[in-house]
Amino acid sequence: MRGMQTDHFTAVAQQYAQSRPTYPAELFAWISQACRHHALVWDVGAGSGQASLALADHFAKVLATDLSEAQLAQAPPHPGIDYRAAPADQSGLADGVADLVTVAQALHWFDLEPFYAEVRRVLKPGGLFVAWTYGILHVEGEAVGQRVSDFYHRIVGPYWPAERQHVETGYRQLPFPFTPVPSPSLEIRRSWSLGDLLGYCASWSATARCQAATGSNPIAALETALTPVWGERDQRRQITWPIAIRAGRT
Repeated sequence: MRGMQTDHFTAVAQQYAQSRPTYPAELFAWISQACRHHALVWDVGAGSGQASLALADHFAKVLATDLSEAQLAQAPPHPGIDYRAAPADQSGLADGVADLVTVAQALHWFDLEPFYAEVRRVLKPGGLFVAWTYGILHVEGEAVGQRVSDFYHRIVGPYWPAERQHVETGYRQLPFPFTPVPSPSLEIRRSWSLGDLLGYCASWSATARCQAATGSNPIAALETALTPVWGERDQRRQITWPIAIRAGRT
């Protein structure tokens, strides 16, 4: 579907590890329940291990791969997780050994035809494939929400890679050559300070690209815009992201 897989996150690897939200426990409980066996899961595009660590609570072994060695270096070590730098279509696994393949917030970056071929090769018969993405954040407070939306769409909007559109459409437009499995409706919820929110926005690939192109840090401008409407700097506001899940079996 697309060309070579591109690494968009090495430049923000540390910020990504520090600031990206983790996923709700209900997501992994559902995945575990839907999976027939729990010996091995391949977590692709694992980044700094946000999903890999949660999967390790449900599966005996997790193979976590990512194109970015810098991101993997930020992942916490775990006896049940094998972190490995590799393209999405090169797991290094033998045929038919994985009970589950997962992709958290990364499917839109992959060259899907060779990746799906690798998924079909490594999954056991009836094995489960689950990919999910969280959409655009919603921030509590009308004035705050409007300024964050303006930052997302207008300030760094021109610097989002084209693949970002698939996050915004919940992966509905991506090919999915698996027998669909119904999935729950879930969301991520966090209570964040202004500093937490600024750190998250700094982890976006579009933010790094904007700064590289303009020579100025857009997060400084965002902080200036938000400070008058946020309240006390340590005041916490509710942040939510809808989760879109595509799940299926071989």
